[in-house]
Amino acid sequence: MLTYSLDNHASIPLYEQLYRAIKNDITTGILEAGEKLPSKRNLAKHLGVSIVTVETSYQQLKAEGYIYSQAKKGFFVSKINPHHPPVEKTIRLLSNPESMPDEVKPSLRLSNNQTNSETFPFATWSKIVRQVLNNCQNELVHPSPSKGVLMLRQAIAKHLNDYRGMAVDPRQIIIGAGTEYLYTILIQLIGLDKTVALEEPSYSKIQKIYQQFKVKQTFIDMEEDGISMSQLKEKNADIVHLSPSHQFPTGAILSISKRYELLSWANQGDRYIIEDDYDSEFRFHGLPIPSLQEIDSLGKVIYINTFSKSLASTLRISYMILPPQLLERFEKQLSFYNNTVSNLQQYTLAYFMQDDYFEKHLNRMRLYYQKKRDYLIQNLLASPLKNHISIHEEESGLHFIMTIKSRLSEEEICQQALKNDLQITPISHYYHGENKQFDKCFIVNYANISNQDLEKIINILSQIIL
Repeated sequence: MLTYSLDNHASIPLYEQLYRAIKNDITTGILEAGEKLPSKRNLAKHLGVSIVTVETSYQQLKAEGYIYSQAKKGFFVSKINPHHPPVEKTIRLLSNPESMPDEVKPSLRLSNNQTNSETFPFATWSKIVRQVLNNCQNELVHPSPSKGVLMLRQAIAKHLNDYRGMAVDPRQIIIGAGTEYLYTILIQLIGLDKTVALEEPSYSKIQKIYQQFKVKQTFIDMEEDGISMSQLKEKNADIVHLSPSHQFPTGAILSISKRYELLSWANQGDRYIIEDDYDSEFRFHGLPIPSLQEIDSLGKVIYINTFSKSLASTLRISYMILPPQLLERFEKQLSFYNNTVSNLQQYTLAYFMQDDYFEKHLNRMRLYYQKKRDYLIQNLLASPLKNHISIHEEESGLHFIMTIKSRLSEEEICQQALKNDLQITPISHYYHGENKQFDKCFIVNYANISNQDLEKIINILSQIIL
């Protein structure tokens, strides 16, 4: 007779304890193939449990194939392959630093692109979430169109018209969970056989996404007023992917003459421009830079933007605007994709924009980041570092460039900073090829740098450079 010690007070039900015990005896060979199991009544009496407990255990073992039944004869042990007994699983963690958790990363990171939690309008956002849960219950449980909730697309179109002067039909807008997702949609839409021209240097994740899809890439050097048009014309590219209003990482702004030259280039054949306008809302002097999409009259510009800079880096809501011919292709070929942003998030953001909270929030953020930027630059230039650094490209966006004059190499500066719990990233790290232009030029993303952090950063850099 099978004998097991079952615990009535354990968190695991009795039937599961019995199931596990019998299963272990079968897999370890204690119970052999073809061996008859005790009847449910006899085993229940022997173990002091109910017949239902034994019945439930037997049925689970039978469902998984460990035992089988024969009419009027009872239950028997199935034949289990003795050469492949179950083993205890262990998880071996990789020691690759890139896979290490955030808590072991340097606490001070000048290239950190996260936004400050203090700037997010939590009170207003939570109020609107409650409003949506109360008023949009039917909408929340019905799938949104593949392009996204119409109310949000209408709110985005209105914002772009009011702020950027962009005439956009809401039907042209595609909502997606992050720009990376939108890039993958675009690659499928445009075709894997195209050659994409990227700025050199440029955001490395864009390169990796195209590489993952085996899309051919070519790289165009940056000049003071944006991408080199002479190089672009020499390359056999079908698509150019760029950030004309505030290039990452150099911060360069594409001149108006080059903008029209670029549109003229795109009009020669089946070419397109992907305009990534990732932090265009933050320009601190003068009017907003006109987008390429705004001056495009031929339908050659695919416009992409995100709310990760204006609201929160973890709010995974981005959008793209397709020209008419690509919109028709999307609706025919890719509209089977479900939208990747939850209806709750979409309706919350739609009300946030529709009720003018977004515009007020942007105005506050421009003032907040301008003060933060000014304080940071003033303190850097008033510190002992003042004769060893220079600041560039600080008029737009949430990062600027700091050039360091030092006898140390870039790599030595980075290594010594890292030893002092400070991570700094030079522009050269974003080059696909050899860095021919920038030396000891470092990215300073100031969105999440506190005043206390700034003092520590200055002290660390002073110890390294002076």
